[in-house]
Amino acid sequence: MLKGCDAIAAEDTRVTAKLLSIYGIAKTLLPYNEHNAGRERPRLLARLRAGERIALVSDAGTPLISDPGFKLVREAIEGDLHVEAIPGASALLTSLVLAGLPTDRFLFAGFLPVRSGERRTVLAELGAVPATLVCYESPRRLAECLADMNDVLGARGAAIGRELTKFHQEMRRGDLASLAASYRNEPDPKGEVTIVVGPPLKRGPDTARIDSLLTQALAFMPVRAAADLVAEAVSTSRRAIYARALELKAGNIE
Repeated sequence: MLKGCDAIAAEDTRVTAKLLSIYGIAKTLLPYNEHNAGRERPRLLARLRAGERIALVSDAGTPLISDPGFKLVREAIEGDLHVEAIPGASALLTSLVLAGLPTDRFLFAGFLPVRSGERRTVLAELGAVPATLVCYESPRRLAECLADMNDVLGARGAAIGRELTKFHQEMRRGDLASLAASYRNEPDPKGEVTIVVGPPLKRGPDTARIDSLLTQALAFMPVRAAADLVAEAVSTSRRAIYARALELKAGNIE
């Protein structure tokens, strides 16, 4: 595909030039990154409208994952321009595979806020999401971020990926508390960091509250009606509540 395009937009043209030289590809390289995207995007779109084929590549990982590429694609789509995608290396997906945490449902949170207060606010919003959380983080803020996660999210399994899909790839697993303590007592890691945090721990029903509600309801309602009412109130299985109601009723026969 790169051989067939007219130009290649890259985050760092120096890095991409090395890759192209390996495969003997000689194409015009255009810098496109978070610093110049506002200026370069209209120029790229104009070239696309003129019929050129422009490829967008990234230095590491998949383009458009936490980079300004999505704005280019969005405006190209809005302009009825054809867009294709070729999957590449992805720290996000690699971290999920290697973390050993549930992958049936996950939420990618990108980069969390730099300031601790703002970060804790975002973590509080994410805390109830019933999914594995994935985010990117600066190695300089990793220890502080893990400490905030442990305080806000509580006891959860977690994994830290460093330089994923690259030569010095590393994965460390544990829980938020132990990982926070480890990185607090070590030098800052080098390279790009990915944090994976398991979903909230499932809590059992509040049996004391259920018994209290059932006892009150059974005083003036039939068993099934009482069970239905309480099951609705505590969002628990009607069958389980009904069985418990029968036990309480049997134990209170006059």
